[in-house]
Amino acid sequence: MLNVRHMIIVIAILGAIAVFCVYIPAEENDATAIAEAAETLNQPPVAPIIHREGSTVTIEMTAQITDVEISKGVFYNAWTFNGTVPGPVLRVNEGDTIDFTLKNMDPNVPHSMDFHAVHAAPSKKFIDVMPNEEGHFSYKAESPGVFMYHCGTSPALAHIANGMYGMIIVAPADGYPSDADIDREYTIVQSEWYTEHDYQAFLNDEPTYVVFNGNDFGLKEQPFLAKVGDRVRFYVNNAGPNEVSSFHIVGTLLDRVYIDGNPRNVLYGLQTYLLPASGGAVVEVTVTEEGDYPIVTHQFNDAAKGATAILRVTKDGKDTHEPAMKH
Repeated sequence: MLNVRHMIIVIAILGAIAVFCVYIPAEENDATAIAEAAETLNQPPVAPIIHREGSTVTIEMTAQITDVEISKGVFYNAWTFNGTVPGPVLRVNEGDTIDFTLKNMDPNVPHSMDFHAVHAAPSKKFIDVMPNEEGHFSYKAESPGVFMYHCGTSPALAHIANGMYGMIIVAPADGYPSDADIDREYTIVQSEWYTEHDYQAFLNDEPTYVVFNGNDFGLKEQPFLAKVGDRVRFYVNNAGPNEVSSFHIVGTLLDRVYIDGNPRNVLYGLQTYLLPASGGAVVEVTVTEEGDYPIVTHQFNDAAKGATAILRVTKDGKDTHEPAMKH
């Protein structure tokens, strides 16, 4: 028989074995085990609240679990900002103060907000908001450009790959030198979809879909529109989380590219512009003839997975509703 001392030792060993057996590395625990509970949720999208008083822009957003259609009939139970992927496009001006509130509607997982557009101590400002709670922070947008925002809660890879990202545009105080020439403006966010809630896939696998604005069909069924002779501006961001984007518009040159959207960083006459994960740009093109101009990443394996849009040019700038050109 075991004496008390032996029993204590055995219990301690068994306890250690039990802990070892059920322990999952923190990253996988956050990304997969907790996701099993989240999969039962499909919270209706909640519109962001945005209003301005002087140079202070108050923004209230939600973190929530919502099913999003990433390909025709294919839905992903996404971790989102405000129920869309990408999240809402935010626009502020250089010098504005962003008074930001994040309401975490996710009952299982903490989330946070990382704005690439600001100077802030992440450990003080980009902090986790616990389930069913809200966090409030203040940021100064001092640099103009096109920036990514995303959930920065560890592991950030899981939160981004599950859908928590978007674009924030900080308009330059003095505008862009080409502002007077621009006829139309559009936004494009490139990103990837992997096996749902599979952290190992996020780490090691090729993406199943690479998409513009969250899915592989929307910008073909509802193309960007322009008239012959228009100069068109695109605000572009590559949310990743893993792939680069070789941004290219078939049938025209990139007349001007403002790197990261900063008016001081300008290039002229490019055929393709390379966007790293999180990279942004303002891209301006001129269209001279009627027809469909495919917009792609020239990483054509990724374009074949869905990262294609159409810029449709007509005499009157209206949609012909014809099938989109394939490329």
